[in-house]
Amino acid sequence: MNVANASVTPMMAQYLEIKAQYSDALLFYRMGDFYELFFDDAVAASEALDIALTKRGKHLGNDIPMCGVPVHAAENYLLTLIRKGFRVAVGEQLESPAEAKKRGSKSVVKRDVVRLVTPGTLTEDSLLEPRRHNFLAAYCEIRGDGAMAWVDISTGEMRVASCSRMRLSPELARLAPSEVLVSDTEFDDLREIVEETGSALTPLSKGGFDSTSAEKRLVSLYSVSSLDAFGTFARAEVSALGALVDYLDITQKGKLPLLRPPVREAANRTMQIDAATRRNLELTQTLNGTRKGSVLDTIDRTLTAGGARLLDRRLSSPSTDLAELTGRLDAVECFRNASRLRTDLRTALRRVPDMDRALSRIAMGRGGPRDLVALRTGLEQCLNLRDLLISEALPEQIQTCVADLVGHEDTLSTLHNTLVAEPPLLARDGGFVANGFDAELDEMRKLRDEGRKIIAEYQAEYANDTGVSSLKIKHNNVLGYFIETTASHAEKMLKPPLSERFIHRQTTANAIRFTTLELSELETKILNAGGRALEIELRIFNSVCEAVLEVSASLFAAAAALAQLDVFTSLADLSASENWVRPQIDETRAFNISGGRHPVVEKALKDQGASPFVANSCDLSADDGASSIWLLTGPNMAGKSTFLRQNAIIALLAQIGSYVPADAAHIGLVSQLFSRVGASDDLARGRSTFMVEMVETAAILNQADERALVILDEIGRGTATYDGLSIAWATLEHLHASNTCRALFATHYHELTALAGKLPGVENATVTVKEWEGDVIFLHEVKRGAADRSYGVQVAKLAGLPASVIARARVVLEQLEKGEREGGTRQKALIDDLPLFSAAPAPQPQIKASAVEARLKDVSPDELTPREALQLLYDLKDLSRS
Repeated sequence: MNVANASVTPMMAQYLEIKAQYSDALLFYRMGDFYELFFDDAVAASEALDIALTKRGKHLGNDIPMCGVPVHAAENYLLTLIRKGFRVAVGEQLESPAEAKKRGSKSVVKRDVVRLVTPGTLTEDSLLEPRRHNFLAAYCEIRGDGAMAWVDISTGEMRVASCSRMRLSPELARLAPSEVLVSDTEFDDLREIVEETGSALTPLSKGGFDSTSAEKRLVSLYSVSSLDAFGTFARAEVSALGALVDYLDITQKGKLPLLRPPVREAANRTMQIDAATRRNLELTQTLNGTRKGSVLDTIDRTLTAGGARLLDRRLSSPSTDLAELTGRLDAVECFRNASRLRTDLRTALRRVPDMDRALSRIAMGRGGPRDLVALRTGLEQCLNLRDLLISEALPEQIQTCVADLVGHEDTLSTLHNTLVAEPPLLARDGGFVANGFDAELDEMRKLRDEGRKIIAEYQAEYANDTGVSSLKIKHNNVLGYFIETTASHAEKMLKPPLSERFIHRQTTANAIRFTTLELSELETKILNAGGRALEIELRIFNSVCEAVLEVSASLFAAAAALAQLDVFTSLADLSASENWVRPQIDETRAFNISGGRHPVVEKALKDQGASPFVANSCDLSADDGASSIWLLTGPNMAGKSTFLRQNAIIALLAQIGSYVPADAAHIGLVSQLFSRVGASDDLARGRSTFMVEMVETAAILNQADERALVILDEIGRGTATYDGLSIAWATLEHLHASNTCRALFATHYHELTALAGKLPGVENATVTVKEWEGDVIFLHEVKRGAADRSYGVQVAKLAGLPASVIARARVVLEQLEKGEREGGTRQKALIDDLPLFSAAPAPQPQIKASAVEARLKDVSPDELTPREALQLLYDLKDLSRS
């Protein structure tokens, strides 16, 4: 588009100039009370937002497409656009139209982009999920070393970790960032890895990842001479952190959020869980993509947004630090055993607002009076919680939390004295500073709100001083406020001493008008009182915000303590109400679960009022250097997959510091958790179900160490029988000999059960069923031993296959089993003959209607008298005998 074209209006020239700087984003161009979009932006936005597309003027002879959204409702539209993959540049008016006219009658109001809105840079409550983090991540590699840094600008938390390219996908699955920054030189190489996790991928110039520039950026941000105060960071880690800061500087137009010092995460401090395992176990969302029905949804009883985010983070990153886990379990046990204290604490926690996000909005200049009130309310609850806990004998981690709850008295006093109980949402609305805090503000408010009353007081004073009872103070647009008496009092008012005080303004046929110096001053004050009052309030708001930001570190610590207490008490409440037990965790390779249960399935059964969950035990304890594998057989629908998942989930819950759904649990620390349970096509990448299964199995066999816990279900089922059996056989042997890990291996290949007698540490187990009159009854009990059959035909019958199909399947199965027993030529001949058997469906039995049914067909119960009903019973009894 040619900006220099003579037909371009000044306003459109300004638009095109700004748009050229943000070609990859939609431009929200502020025009009064609307954000307008033009040209291709308007076409794309109208379709994405389902709003009307209009036109405004012409450009180069063509109509200019246009659409717009109201400023007051812009947040909802922004959220829709961000979720649909757009980036939005918000262009605001930097001056009023009146100020623009001072530069010339045809001057255009100055505008510029004040913020670039992207998936990873959201801060508004309406754009964020309160119970989930919104991470912005950056990944870079320097000479073979990789690192990933991530930040949630709505809370200010920033972390970094070493991360090879092989670990990138699992780490992205763990964090689930909304947006990932990469160098534009690595964009194509990393695109597939990042986008398959659902994150938006954003290229950043190579200079943004320069480690030298990044270190200077970070040193300047934190006002330190070096980064040594925060720890030792590798070059790649510094580069990733610097890229985050650079991108935030670009998108926030220099107004950086309140970023906490970076924390370096050690790779061996958390359990490694790949994306497939997270998906299979449905940790934070189900296979349908919903939170309801996930493990997180089942265990989450937190009452605060900060606590919910902390629980989510712990479930996504289970710890392998034994001391840390012991401390968490001690805290949960303390609150589990003190039910009254737990109840009182949870009552106080219900009133805790989201302090982290309120503080971050204030730091970025997007906060309002209600954010300050949120901090005040949070600090009030800090005092309440401290009072509840201060006299108790507490475990170390709770004591640490209590220490962070105190020391905020000055800040709380300032917020109490400054703010009203229920302020407006926006500072520009005024009315949020408490009466009595500022004398000048009180005076301005009195003039603004009680001007008429003050004028009446002046009128009474003047009438008394002059002795003219009919004296009035009036107002018009020419004179403003003036004093008026009738013409009969003119002589008195125009002579000393009254003339020295009352200044003559105007004489009319029937009246004479005056003013006084104090009345003129009062008029000026009344006219300016509203604006002056708001000016004072905004000054007070900014000063209070500055005071709060000066103690932001201690406020963040208090918010973290509240989140910790919320998680401890919620897990204690969960364990007490659901009869969960404290796991024994150590550095052995034990894995002994007694009476374990699947928390999600158990909750679902309770909600449905169904029969209780059948608990099962599992012992995979292994000596150092040896493997321990259970080979699990049994029919479909018997509960094999549930048994596999529940043991993985129990291990995971233990390593977030939670009690577990079992009668007893002894778990040696699990370093890696792998699950291959269920699979589906990946059509977008050209992978069949079997290919997906093989890729996931390969990842397990190549990565699992001796402390790993592996659960595998039906390996090899997606291909020919003997191919599948051979793959399953070889996989089991590799797990036993090379990985030497703890594993649960479910299969329908009964031939594998022979390995239990050949490989030490491999044991057979089966899910029991009972056969009754040709049907199968699932008992859901796991016991040692092997299943002798799969009961597939019986399960097909339960699924509702037509009776003719079931009957035919029984015939074929019987013949195949007979051929298997006889072997050789007999089996081949049988298979050759099978098509002949299926030439016609098995005849359906003809059921003749009974005499009883024929008699009942014409009976209308509502029309029967008692005598007729009794007679009908006798008739039916006689017919039944025949």
